[in-house]
Amino acid sequence: MKINFNQPHLTGKEAHYMYEAVMAGKLSGNGKFTKACQAWFEQRYGFRKCLLTSSGTDALEMCAMLCELKPGDEVIVPSYTFVSTALAFLREGATVVFADSMKRNPNLDAESLEALITPRTKVIAPVHYAGVACDMDAIMAVAKKHNLIVVEDAAQAIDSYYKPNPGPSLKGRGQIIPLGGIGHLAAFSFHETKNVTAGGEGGLLVVNDERFVRRAEIIWEKGTNRAEFFRGEVNKYGWVDMGSSFLPSEVNAAFLWAQLENLDDIQAKRKALWTRYYERLKPLAEKGFFTLPDIPEYATNNAHMFYIVLPSLEARTGLLAYLKSREIYAAFHYLSLHSSDYYKSRHDGRALPECDRYADCLVRLPLFYDLSKEEVNTICDAIETYYQSAC
Repeated sequence: MKINFNQPHLTGKEAHYMYEAVMAGKLSGNGKFTKACQAWFEQRYGFRKCLLTSSGTDALEMCAMLCELKPGDEVIVPSYTFVSTALAFLREGATVVFADSMKRNPNLDAESLEALITPRTKVIAPVHYAGVACDMDAIMAVAKKHNLIVVEDAAQAIDSYYKPNPGPSLKGRGQIIPLGGIGHLAAFSFHETKNVTAGGEGGLLVVNDERFVRRAEIIWEKGTNRAEFFRGEVNKYGWVDMGSSFLPSEVNAAFLWAQLENLDDIQAKRKALWTRYYERLKPLAEKGFFTLPDIPEYATNNAHMFYIVLPSLEARTGLLAYLKSREIYAAFHYLSLHSSDYYKSRHDGRALPECDRYADCLVRLPLFYDLSKEEVNTICDAIETYYQSAC
């Protein structure tokens, strides 16, 4: 039985809403479904302002534009992330300074963050890997101390939360805070590999700081104040700033709306599958064959991904080859950006051993809504058989 790594889920309403969008004659975006999606995020999670984008990459690029970076400005980014996190800031002329991951999970190591700050640092861009929160108390404390902007790359983090320490560093003291709602700006992705999709590609810019709200809308509207014109706030509109074509098609927004309506069901199923993996694989982890995903006490789990970390590249290669021979298509993930062909000559030469360890040793197992518990059992049976034969 072939088990793919990913399969986009359809709720059954996507085609209906897409047809409705087409028949309404408003296809270029910012229509009924765009507004519904944006309002949904603002109301459910309390985000100050949300703007739907064509991709998570677009949302990150808007974040970078809003930071008003200049050549020589530095942005701290984890090396173990997708290239879009770094590219967004490089496009604005900034210098990317790569941070190492934590030992316990692939998120940015907040304890080493202070050592990376220089007078040129302007932005910290933490990535919530696998939808699990970074240590945002520590990150926001550093940002406040040095007057820095925090851009949350929450591409994988829909419906995941942070549990702040009882100290004064975060708003909502004592209450959980949705990821994407802590930093000054945030970006989500609705790529087909995410918990919900906008029909293959899609994203969301979140603005939590009032000073960025007006300009975000202008950048979103290709550098014009057209949105203000349509609300009757100005009597004409024109080109007033930089911008681009970040606004998605209304058809994509309609597809996403069908997914958002079913988010609670999607999350419940994914979490059940994630828990099944954890329970089945825990005995092998206790024997030292690999480590399981780490969920810190300050984080919740949105079941975006189930991964295991093996002791070496050779161990990972062997397991992946065995699973493939059984038609189970697991996958590794990022290569460290600091050692990439494009950026290694620009990197400052620091070793980032934890990023490299995850690049060599992490394996992602299939996890999607339509995966059955029986298929999860099949995958776990195969992993058990592999290690039994290795013994």
